Amino acid sequence: MKKDVIIVTGAASGVGRETALLLAKDGAKVVCADIDKEGLRELTETMRKRNLDAKTKVTDVGKPEEVEELVDFTVDTYKRLDGIFNNAGIRDGTHFDDVDPVRYHEHLATNQHSVFYGMHYAAKKMQELNTKNGRIVNTASIRSYFGAKKSFRYSAAKAAIVSMTMSAADALAKDGIRVNAVAPAFIDTGLLASVPQERRERLEKKHLRGRLLKAVEVAKVVRFLFSEDSIAVNGATLLVDDGFLAVH
Repeated sequence: MKKDVIIVTGAASGVGRETALLLAKDGAKVVCADIDKEGLRELTETMRKRNLDAKTKVTDVGKPEEVEELVDFTVDTYKRLDGIFNNAGIRDGTHFDDVDPVRYHEHLATNQHSVFYGMHYAAKKMQELNTKNGRIVNTASIRSYFGAKKSFRYSAAKAAIVSMTMSAADALAKDGIRVNAVAPAFIDTGLLASVPQERRERLEKKHLRGRLLKAVEVAKVVRFLFSEDSIAVNGATLLVDDGFLAVH
């Protein structure tokens, strides 16, 4: 990936941050996007200390014009685009009874529509540039495969991403662009910091190793999907769940 230019959204923390670091360590030029200005500042400092090549851009991925600006910024900076990791998202614990139409669409703007925006503008730019071996990776979830009364919006968005990934892979195969996704189980990040200890322990036991995933473990699978080693993988959603769905 030494010549690759890759966009990573949701890069200020968690899987996005770890993926950006891994890709940059492998020699890629990474454009890190997030709505979290402070998180991006910290990531920039970390990358500078490690002599990694990366740029950052504050972006609200729920707004199509900002995603388009992100893609344009990347190409203006590096004169090419080889891939995008549509990772930005927010968790949800709102009961179905408390979800009104406005809040529903606000949630999907970040967790589902943003993935379309990223695929749309990145693919369009890679087509214009005649990019060889373009790659798109999306973040789905184990919630793509089952529902819960307090995860209605999140499950709806993540389920859509699986289907969107397959359809986009079919549509973009003619351009040599591969589209895949990862579907992680529960990851030990700040998003779970407020989860009561009793529930956390229940979640840990549902993973076959008896613990939550680490963000870097998911990031390594994302890195694989951007690498030449995954050349035969297309239109797939890879479970990164430590057996969660196999036994639950």
